[in-house]
Amino acid sequence: MKKISILIVICLGIASCKLTDKNEKESTDVELNSAVKDSTGVNDKDENGCLASAGYIWSKINKECIKGYTGLQLNPIAQPENEDESLSAFLLFSEDSNQAEVFLPNESTSIVLTRKTKGLPWQYQNWQLELQKAGYILKQDTVIQYSGDGELGKKVSGTSEE
Repeated sequence: MKKISILIVICLGIASCKLTDKNEKESTDVELNSAVKDSTGVNDKDENGCLASAGYIWSKINKECIKGYTGLQLNPIAQPENEDESLSAFLLFSEDSNQAEVFLPNESTSIVLTRKTKGLPWQYQNWQLELQKAGYILKQDTVIQYSGDGELGKKVSGTSEE
């Protein structure tokens, strides 16, 4: 009888270990499946495949994803010494310079302005981009909205001397 009791205890011990291992494996499989679903369910790419969370936006002129805040910076007229890039507009030009792509703040798509011949302003609907001696100005209707010096790179106001 002792031998049978010991055999039953051993069998129960083995069976309970297998049950515990099975439950742990099922739990791990469920966690892995939900993690895969969570990571693949999030898609912050736009309709052109640009990864918005990494700061990329589609360029109609370049026909590719470009990093935001690329090109010539035009600051709002109301804040000409603006250092907050999120308030600025940015310009990109086509290779022949007959098209200018404008990325306006708080807009998900750009607008493309076209000029008919060299020396004339670029236009699209009620937007107009003009080249002045001091740089570029961007008008909406007849009101100047943005201006910039035509230099690439982030604008830093002030001097290097203290």
